[in-house]
Order: sequence, then structure tokens, then C-alpha cells
Amino acid sequence: MDTPHIRTARLADGDALGALDRAVWSPLHAVTPAPQPPYDPFFDSTHRPEDFLVAEGEQGVIDGYLRLVPPTPLACNAHVRQIQGLAVAHHARGRGVGRALLRAAFDEARRQGANRITLRVLGHNAPARALYEAEGFAVEGVLRDEFYLDGGYVDDVLMGRAL
Repeated sequence: MDTPHIRTARLADGDALGALDRAVWSPLHAVTPAPQPPYDPFFDSTHRPEDFLVAEGEQGVIDGYLRLVPPTPLACNAHVRQIQGLAVAHHARGRGVGRALLRAAFDEARRQGANRITLRVLGHNAPARALYEAEGFAVEGVLRDEFYLDGGYVDDVLMGRAL
């Protein structure tokens, strides 16, 4: 597969992004219950299209997305961006979509003036952790047994890297 086209989300992507989000939901990465109808809109006042990068595959199909936002509204934290969601469609996994989204996020964070990027990942999500480590993230903290998911306690792993 060629490198996916990465672009900023548009309001019109909301339905496709919502469907992707529901299709890939898993206790491997989600701390909220599985989505049930009626579904909330994907975009709202705190989840704006401009906060999302989308990977567009063949025929304009959305193969994945990444949400990149400031972690807080504080001026003293303005140099940091945080990844608060990364999803890749089942059909696009193993094709470099997640890696392309991460790299585009690094570029976008720099463009926004950031010099650091962070994220949180569930401790049992080995595939995501391996990808993040391969892209330069390091574990900076672990909240032990932070969540009770799918019958067991799971760590919340804080990762970060310089840009």
C-alpha cells in the first residue's frame, strides 16, 4: 500500500469517522463501554474537525484518524500536544496507516508551535505500545491498575517524546 494521504478532518467526515470508531471499538484500547444506538455525533464542541487528522485511502475511504489537541488550556502547557485517540480500520491495519498518522501528528504539532507530544495507552495494548516506542515515545509514568476492564485491572501508561 502506498503511504496514505493525511489531511485535516472535515465536518462531512463525521458519519464515516463515527462508523470507523464503532467498528474498531475494543477493550484493548477503550475505557468506555461499547457504543450503542442511538449514536452521538462524532464531532461536538470539544471534538472539532480541526483537531483530527484522517488517513484517506483508495477512493477517498477513511482508513484511520488521530486526534491531536493541547492537553490543557493553560499557557504554561502550550508547548505540548497530546494524542487523544488513534484508530485504524481493520482493513488498513499492518499497512503503515497508524505510523503515517503519528508522523503527520508530529509535523502538525510542530506547525502549531509544540516541542513535545504525549499520549496515554492501556498497558495491555501491546501493538499500540510497540508502534509508539518505534516512533520515539518512551514510558514516562504508569498509573497501576487505573481501570477495571473486561474482568481485570489494567494500567494506564503515560508516554511522551520530544519533537
